[in-house]
Amino acid sequence: MAENETLECITEHERILQEIESTDTACVGPTLRSIYDDQPNAHKRFMEKLDARIRNHDREIEKMCNFHHQGFVDAITELLKVRADAEKLMGQVTDTNRRLQEAGREVTVETEEVIRCRIQQRNMATTVEKLHLCIPVLEMYSKLKEQLESKRYYAALKTMEQLEKVFIPRVSQYRFCQIMAENLPRLREEIKEISMSDLKDFLESIRKHSDKVGETAMRQAQQHRTFNIAVAKQASMGHYTKPVYSLNGRTHTHNGLMMDDGTGDEEEADEEVLTAQDLVDFSPVYRCLHIYTVLGDRETFENYYRKQRKKQARLVLQPQANMHETVEGYRRYFNQIVGFFVVEDHILHATQGLVTRAFTDELWNMALSKIIAVLRTHSSYCDDPDLVLELKNLIVIFADTLQGYGFPVNRLFDLLFEVRDQYNETLLKKWALVFREIFELDNYSPIPVETEEEYILVVSRFPFHDAEIEKQDFPKKLPMSQSVPQIYTQVKELIYASLKFSESLHRSSTEIDDMLRKSTNLLLTRTLSSCLQNLIKKPHIGLTELVQIIINTTHLEQACKYLEEFITNITNVSPETVHTTRLYGLSTFKDARHAAEGEIYTKLNQKIDEFIQLADYEWGMAESDGRASGYLMDLINFLRSTFQVFTHLPNNNNDHASMSGKVAQTACMSACKHLSTSLMQMLLDTELKQISMGAIQQFNLDVIQCELFASSEPVPGFQGDTLQLAFIDLRQLLDLFMVWDWSTYLADYGQPTSKYLRVNPATALALLEKMKDTSKKNNIFSQFRKNDRDKQKLIETVVKQLRSLVNGMSS
Repeated sequence: MAENETLECITEHERILQEIESTDTACVGPTLRSIYDDQPNAHKRFMEKLDARIRNHDREIEKMCNFHHQGFVDAITELLKVRADAEKLMGQVTDTNRRLQEAGREVTVETEEVIRCRIQQRNMATTVEKLHLCIPVLEMYSKLKEQLESKRYYAALKTMEQLEKVFIPRVSQYRFCQIMAENLPRLREEIKEISMSDLKDFLESIRKHSDKVGETAMRQAQQHRTFNIAVAKQASMGHYTKPVYSLNGRTHTHNGLMMDDGTGDEEEADEEVLTAQDLVDFSPVYRCLHIYTVLGDRETFENYYRKQRKKQARLVLQPQANMHETVEGYRRYFNQIVGFFVVEDHILHATQGLVTRAFTDELWNMALSKIIAVLRTHSSYCDDPDLVLELKNLIVIFADTLQGYGFPVNRLFDLLFEVRDQYNETLLKKWALVFREIFELDNYSPIPVETEEEYILVVSRFPFHDAEIEKQDFPKKLPMSQSVPQIYTQVKELIYASLKFSESLHRSSTEIDDMLRKSTNLLLTRTLSSCLQNLIKKPHIGLTELVQIIINTTHLEQACKYLEEFITNITNVSPETVHTTRLYGLSTFKDARHAAEGEIYTKLNQKIDEFIQLADYEWGMAESDGRASGYLMDLINFLRSTFQVFTHLPNNNNDHASMSGKVAQTACMSACKHLSTSLMQMLLDTELKQISMGAIQQFNLDVIQCELFASSEPVPGFQGDTLQLAFIDLRQLLDLFMVWDWSTYLADYGQPTSKYLRVNPATALALLEKMKDTSKKNNIFSQFRKNDRDKQKLIETVVKQLRSLVNGMSS
């Protein structure tokens, strides 16, 4: 067993030794560690085995050395023999080298000189070649500096582009080229800043010059319109001229006739037409646009330009606070706007894409809305029709000017209709003052005509025709007062004023006719009607003046057909046209006439009331004075004299006679009815508590005078006792009390044939109660009781019956 273990151990030690001999030294550690991991004292046996292996190798080395020793010795011997020959050869080689060096020293020097010259030639050729490449770069850079100094920035950018793409890449390895390349971006930025500064100066300049540009454009548009009107007039007169053409601002016709655009002065005819380009230097815009285009930043430039122009547009559209005070304020406002859009139109057509049609349309729509709002506001402050008319002319020229540049202006012409309404309002206010002054200066008496010349003068101003008056000898009087021809003339003047506004509105004759008729209708129905109504209501206008006003309105009403003919002659539109507006003067003057008539009736009634307020009846008198009251006689005398005024009015024709007669009849009837009603109210006044029979008798005398006045026919034309019927209620009531015929009244009450048909039971009861004994201190029936006590009982019986009638009526 022990032997077997020893054999295994020896075999393992052999394997370890072979592994140590065959493996790398770095891997010996694990192998050696395995020796110590085996059985105890195994390392001692391994060391013994290792020593045996070392001794074995030493014996093999020794054998090999012994085998090669003789050859080594022989080789040393041979080497020693060669040593002497080698030293001899070395000396010979050294000597030969020395002689060779001495012989080739001059050749070497010459060779080095040749080499140096060859290198210089090569360097010179290279230098010349490189200079040929660098000189164009330097020349281009020098050219760039000159272009920048002369402010030729667009050319400078082109030079930069050539430097970057062509010249600098050829010599990019040189320092100066690198410096140039680094400077180019900075130079570009400087050019951008300079061109942008020029653009800002241009924008500031164009804002100041827009007024002049717009003024020139509007003047040319006005001249062109004037020329067209002149051509149209020539055509209407039958003088045909061939089509007009324009050359260098001069207007010619093919038949050799030269016409200028406005004034006809030869100097102006020879003057060339100025355009926006003549008045404004657009080169900064073109230059800046080209520069930004070359720099690839065109969009930034476009956005900046459009943004700035929008801001300027808002500033231009902002009016001055006092613009509405003078026409110059409006003219400056329009000039600035026209100048702005003329410049934009030029930029639109002179550049490609800097501004687009959509952009200009957007600006124009924004401006148009603002312009319309501004004009609406400021025109509303204007109360001078001449200023409104000038404003209209400016708007027309403004619209025509911009329409010539392709901007839509229909909304401006629509605005003119609103301005026309404002113009009409100012005209109406002005004419209201004119009418007021005419009425104040009128003497309200017929126009005296001393000679035929005076008559012709009046007839030329007012269409008056009367055969009977024409047959009369001079001097004579015309029925209307002097205000009538003046008013007629002023109405025609307003038609002319309205016609001035209708000019150049590009409207048809029918529309102009409609405008004139509507303006005239407004004047008649509003202004003149209001003035007439106010005149009629004035306190100082008496009955005579009112009658004359009625006559005046009649003549003005008859003249309305001549006003229609006047408008027809102006517009050449037949009055039979379907949509022709009719004049409403007939209703206006009828209303004024009715108001005057009503005022006559009112003033008469007021005068009657003034007289009645003077009445001073002694309601407790025992018996009457035997004559009518003084106040009533004065009243009747006043009425007689007043109605004589009516009968003495001019009645040269049937119309005047019938008109004055009708008014007089109505006024007389109204006065009598009012007098009757006032007297009745006096009797039935609630504050009047007692009435004596004597007072009734006195009152009866006054009523008799009223009846006598009515029967005396103060105004001709009444049939029978028509006027006396105004006092029938009073007459029957007084007769009832004077006769004391209660039995008949009560018996016949309600019968159509009753003698006291117009006596109301309530009226009779009220008056009877005033006569009844109601107080012991003041009993007006005391004498009746003494003489006939039964009469008091009769009164009480009548009062009861009357009350039953009144109650029956109320139920």
